Amino acid sequence: QVQLLESGGDSVETGGSLRLSCAVSGNTDHNRCVGWFRQAPGKEREAVAARSTPGDSANYATSVKGRFTISQDYAGDNVYLQLNDLKSEDTAMYYCAATRGYGGGRCSMVTWAYIYWGQGTQVAVSS
Repeated sequence: QVQLLESGGDSVETGGSLRLSCAVSGNTDHNRCVGWFRQAPGKEREAVAARSTPGDSANYATSVKGRFTISQDYAGDNVYLQLNDLKSEDTAMYYCAATRGYGGGRCSMVTWAYIYWGQGTQVAVSS
């Protein structure tokens, strides 16, 4: 079992920045993918970014590429999402998720590939 706890969500103005954190605990012995997803009211949950941990492979949704950065600490116990140049359409509940394992290559950007989920942290962007 893996537990994920998000933090860092807040209300910011357009153009602002936030740093979301995901604390990973439990059975962290296995390599796996960790992703950030978001869900706005009335919309489906969508992938924002994902990376292998440990490792350097990272994927981004087209809508956030160049503005958001996914990273992790050395031990892989914390995975971060830096959000820059925030827009109103970035308003959503942001979730951290992890896969059971990692077989190499690029991490998946689909929700069904991730079996461990956090409770979410809210990001609200206003103009």
